[in-house]
Amino acid sequence: MSVESDLKKDGIIVIKKLNTLKVNSIARNIAVRLCETFPDFNLNQNDLFIKLSRLDMYIAKMPEGMAEANYFYKNTSIYFNNHIADEDLEEFAIHECIHYIQEIKDKKNYLLRMGLCDYTEFKIYGLGLNEAAVQLMASKVLGIPKEYVKYFNITFETNSPSYYPLECCLVNQLAYLVGEDVLFESTINSNDTFKNKFIEIVGYKNFMHIQDNIDKLLMAEEEIIKINNKIIQVDDRNKKVDNMIKKINSLKDSITSTFMKTQNLIVSSYFDKVFFEINDLEDIETYRRKLYNFKDYLGSTDGYTFFNDYYVDKMMDLEDKYNLLENVPTDPSMYLIKKKTSKFLAIFRYIKNLFVHNGAQSNVDSFENNINK
Repeated sequence: MSVESDLKKDGIIVIKKLNTLKVNSIARNIAVRLCETFPDFNLNQNDLFIKLSRLDMYIAKMPEGMAEANYFYKNTSIYFNNHIADEDLEEFAIHECIHYIQEIKDKKNYLLRMGLCDYTEFKIYGLGLNEAAVQLMASKVLGIPKEYVKYFNITFETNSPSYYPLECCLVNQLAYLVGEDVLFESTINSNDTFKNKFIEIVGYKNFMHIQDNIDKLLMAEEEIIKINNKIIQVDDRNKKVDNMIKKINSLKDSITSTFMKTQNLIVSSYFDKVFFEINDLEDIETYRRKLYNFKDYLGSTDGYTFFNDYYVDKMMDLEDKYNLLENVPTDPSMYLIKKKTSKFLAIFRYIKNLFVHNGAQSNVDSFENNINK
């Protein structure tokens, strides 16, 4: 399929091409900002500018719900929605320029890989994962502050409130567990470092399940946009419209369910595996802190208790682990003194007196506040 056919299929109508001066200005500024934001990723500012300046950029009319800018690899071009102000083009170009840096093509110009996304003959893997990772990078470059949002009945904090917020929330959880630099370096340099490291700590099957679910979220959201655009074109409410609305509601429920299941899998697959790698008391404290701080990355719905319950269970398990690792004195009187003054045991035993389930964060915070007194 030609580029013209692709554009027509997506409802993109080109209005004008940006001049060389404007393209060079965008390319230069983005090269500087990427290198300053990610100084350890082997990015050369001059080489990056030369590469980005080769992009063609267009102003175009786009359908409702489509991203404000789109990169087309077939003709190495970026298309901006025509309602974007001229001074804001650079902001929207960052995400698309990262896509351009990511791409790996064969000699026939077929796309093989784009960051964390693999383009195979039969299926594309990791599209949602890559889009979210790129958006998190763009948000970091732009310095977008975090804010609380609610989508599909899920409440969470994000620095990407407008673009792929659910996907970004989940991928931000992965970045917290594996390391943001590991995620971003693999994203922009299109390598398997992040993938291999995450597989190492959660297993191949769990990684693929998480990756596939993030793709499902992206596809379901895109399907809702397509259906909404069809509804807009209908003048009168009829049975067909009612069926489309039912389909949208079903997709919304599926998105909420998929997100929560994926989040729970991320929590359990990682912390279950790491628990068995605890070898000393320092590991116990590191594990406890990492699990506790994960609450800051959670998405929550009304009545969500999984993380709260999981945290409680793991604190109990840590007490058992502590007892196994602790050096028990031979003198019983020393044993009693040591037990009395052990902060670890005080922490673990306090939790037994907590729990009437009022939500994930309330009990976990109550627990943490008590042990830090």
